[in-house]
Formats: sequence, C-alpha cells, structure tokens
Amino acid sequence: MQIAEIKNESKVRILDAAVRVIRTKGYAATRVEDICEAAGLTKGGFFHHFKSKEELAAAAVEYFSAKSESLYADAPYRKLADPLERLLGYVEFRKSILEGELQDYTCLIGTMVQETYATHPHIREVCHRCIGAHTAVLVADIEAAIRKYGVSPQWTAKSLAYYTQSVIQGAFILAKAQHGPDVAVSSLDHLRRYLKLIFYRS
Repeated sequence: MQIAEIKNESKVRILDAAVRVIRTKGYAATRVEDICEAAGLTKGGFFHHFKSKEELAAAAVEYFSAKSESLYADAPYRKLADPLERLLGYVEFRKSILEGELQDYTCLIGTMVQETYATHPHIREVCHRCIGAHTAVLVADIEAAIRKYGVSPQWTAKSLAYYTQSVIQGAFILAKAQHGPDVAVSSLDHLRRYLKLIFYRS
C-alpha cells in the first residue's frame, strides 16, 4: 500500500485510529465502535470503506508498514556509505524512537500477529509479508557488510536480519511487561554490541 494512493480523508482517519487503538488495546479487544470513536466517524462511515474489522486490520498493517518504511528511508543513517554503519544506525534509530507512551512506539505488526496468527490467517499473512519486506532492507546491508569486512560467517544475512527483528520485537514485549522503555533500550544496546562483535569491530 502506498500512502499517497489513499485519497479519502475519512479512510485515512480510520486507518490512523485503528493503528492507535489496536496498539493500545490489542486486536481482540478493539471494537469497530472504538475505532469509529477514535476517528470521529460513524459506523456507516466505517463500513463505507471496510467490510469488517478483519479487513481494516489487514489494511492497517499495510498502512503502518508503509509509513514506517517511509520513516526509515528518510532517516539519516540510510545516507551512510558504510553498510555496517547503516545496520548499526538502524538499531540506534529504533532506540531513539522509544519515547512517549508505549502505544506510540511499539510495533502494530508484532502486536497484531501475536493475537491473530492462528485465528486470522489473512492478517497473519499480511503481517508476514510486511515483516519480510522490512527485513529485506537489513539483508541487503548485512550482505554488503559481509563483503566489505571480509568475514566468512557460519550464518546467513537473512538469519541475522531476522535475529535483529526478533530482538527488537522481544524488546517491545518486555517494555510492555515492565510498562516502560528502559529494558528495550538496554536490549537494543546489547544488540548493537553484538552486531559490532561479529563483524570484528571494537
């Protein structure tokens, strides 16, 4: 989904509201009425754009993913020439946005897939596709770093990219459990040190 393709203001309001509410309450606890209230629209307005909460949830994942990719693409670390510095910069950037309320920085996709993987296969598949697209950017940087630094790993770039995502998503879960970002910040600091270590950087 390209954000620029969404021309209808009320549809954008519904998607923004869905991201906020589901991040806060979770998918199962979120009602269509909650999203309508947050968007300042009627249920009629909701059903004009979406047939069901499930259809909205899948669209919200794609919308959230597109906004996130735009945010990362414009981040300063993407302009760094060294691929390892870009990878480390990505982790540092994820750490820098751990501010505000939990629902403002935790991942909608991670929240959604934990609840829906067994009950809503369409939502799970959309989450999987969006996570994969995001991870592919990390894979490209890791592959370039392997070449630049001449390492011969017993692991693949893809496995390291998914490990990076696993640490970040796990950090969000711990942040929710502890109701604060400190544990996530610490986890990302450890991740950054680990990434430097395997590329023999002091």
